[in-house]
Amino acid sequence: MRVYIPTTLPGLAEALKAGELGPAPLDAYAVTPALREWYVSDDIEELEYAALSRAAQASLRLLAGDAAAARRRVVVAVDVPEGTAVADPDRGLDPSTLGVVRLAAPVPLTKAAAVHVDAEDAERDVAAAAEALGAADAGDDDARFVVDGAEDHELLWYATQEIPALIG
Repeated sequence: MRVYIPTTLPGLAEALKAGELGPAPLDAYAVTPALREWYVSDDIEELEYAALSRAAQASLRLLAGDAAAARRRVVVAVDVPEGTAVADPDRGLDPSTLGVVRLAAPVPLTKAAAVHVDAEDAERDVAAAAEALGAADAGDDDARFVVDGAEDHELLWYATQEIPALIG
């Protein structure tokens, strides 16, 4: 099963040093029944992209809480055995938790299939979005527009062997 783990560049550096993504429990994003119902598609590539996008939003939240981190969203795509990632069925269609799964143990970085990271030219928009996140959550439409601006930037795909260069 493919899951998408949100992090930051400093978080990715820690994972590389430790050899694993963690600590557990670890929230990630995947194609869950609730995500399928919300997205209304049977196209697995579209659903995977939706899960990746949800993880990118979570990465933005991590950036909002870490002023020292480079303003680039980071998502690690990881393959885990079926049943390892568990969705909470009680959350249903709560928009804030669509696609969320919980991993009970740290994930070895060797299980990573790819890393998705914002390009450097996205940093200004991502920084503005991280700063506006609180106001957007409180219902400020102008702040929501700023936050949505970060989503205009596609995350770039990197092979796992490129991680040292990304964090270097």
